[in-house]
Amino acid sequence: MKITLLVVGKTEDKYLLEGMEKYLNRLKHYISFNLVVIPELKNTKNLTEAQQKTKEAESIMKQLNNADQVVLLDEKGKKYTSVSFSNYLNKQMIGSVQHLVFIIGGPYGFHESIYARANSSLSLSDMTFSHQMVRLFFIEQLYRAFSILKGEPYHHE
Repeated sequence: MKITLLVVGKTEDKYLLEGMEKYLNRLKHYISFNLVVIPELKNTKNLTEAQQKTKEAESIMKQLNNADQVVLLDEKGKKYTSVSFSNYLNKQMIGSVQHLVFIIGGPYGFHESIYARANSSLSLSDMTFSHQMVRLFFIEQLYRAFSILKGEPYHHE
């Protein structure tokens, strides 16, 4: 199985980039992982929120294939513990999912067409985090999930 994290806009804060790099380096020992950054929209002052979501959706859809299993990181999504998330990933691998694509949207969330395309959604917390921070949190949780599956001591219960 291959996993892709699709994000809108580049990460700018150095501390987030360093944290992401730390877990990306660890993660590559477990799975084929790809981080794809869709460029942030330019000249958005003249665009409504709906128009921005539509343009972002067009860019996101260009990155997806019909066979991709798409999971949105969304505040209304399903919540997992770290162990149950690792079980979810294991089921995807056993179920012969070839490509699992997680998507973090832009500041206004997702257009309805992206919700319609998604196979599921997950929430990392009841709290709201910046879409920049969520990248680091998600990559760390992905690493944690694989360390749980391998029975390694990173996660403590």
